Amino acid sequence: MSRDRAEAEAGMKGITFPAWHGKNYVTLAELLVRLGSFGLDLTWRVEFDEIVDPRCLEMERRSAGAGMDTLTLLSLTTPFLQLIDAEARGFAEDKLVVVLTEFDSSLWDVRAVDEHVLSELRQHYPCAKDL
Repeated sequence: MSRDRAEAEAGMKGITFPAWHGKNYVTLAELLVRLGSFGLDLTWRVEFDEIVDPRCLEMERRSAGAGMDTLTLLSLTTPFLQLIDAEARGFAEDKLVVVLTEFDSSLWDVRAVDEHVLSELRQHYPCAKDL
């Protein structure tokens, strides 16, 4: 992890919750929608430890350089796309403001600079715990 990224994440609060709720997998697309207006104008960069779908390659390609807007990322994650070890970083201008990390198709960690974002997610995922 780069020093700049580590410093940015150090200023964030976060939550963690299971990626599975019963038989339903919480997708990256679902999390993007749950971010609401906070996430709409962000620029995203996505990295994968394991490529599980051709759309992952396209997301990595679009993440190079300037990144992609939220609607582009959303279009690449629907319909249903289950990830294994992936991270999506959202930037407002050049400032890292949200990090969505998926671990082994089993857990999501969400870090954000805005506590309101985390509060909204806690309502949708009541089993969420603070990081």
